[in-house]
Amino acid sequence: MRDGPRSGCPINATVEIFGDRWSLLVLRDIMFAGRRHFRELQAGSEERIASNILADRLKRLVHDGLLTRDDAGPGQRATYSLTEAAVQLVPVFVHLGAWGVRHRPTTEGLRVRAELLEHGGPGMWSDFMDELRETHLGVPRPDPAAPPVAERLEAAYRAAVN
Repeated sequence: MRDGPRSGCPINATVEIFGDRWSLLVLRDIMFAGRRHFRELQAGSEERIASNILADRLKRLVHDGLLTRDDAGPGQRATYSLTEAAVQLVPVFVHLGAWGVRHRPTTEGLRVRAELLEHGGPGMWSDFMDELRETHLGVPRPDPAAPPVAERLEAAYRAAVN
């Protein structure tokens, strides 16, 4: 793993972290599916990520400051958490999902979250980011009485697949 990007270009620096086919998908599964342990990530992978690739990507994402790893004791599962830098990727994921819905073949169950987030707009994205901060960083949500975005996303997904 390189300590810095090949150039000072911000697009290059970003592509060097996310330019492989798995890193964004691992972050997606932690962010949107709430999978935080190695076995959950591997078992729940729609794309069937191999264990050696998953282990490598998790290690890289920790090294690059997008995840933290709670070192579990002997016989315990390690828990991965998003960092603030990863939480700030929510709008990027929304735009990637919206582009995919418009320009790539998708299935209803797997596109419903992208559609809901796109239509929900920046206010919904901000609320979701606050929820992620609470879950992964321990920062209380500004409005704990607001209905959780994660629950709305999950309900929309369940309705689409049933």
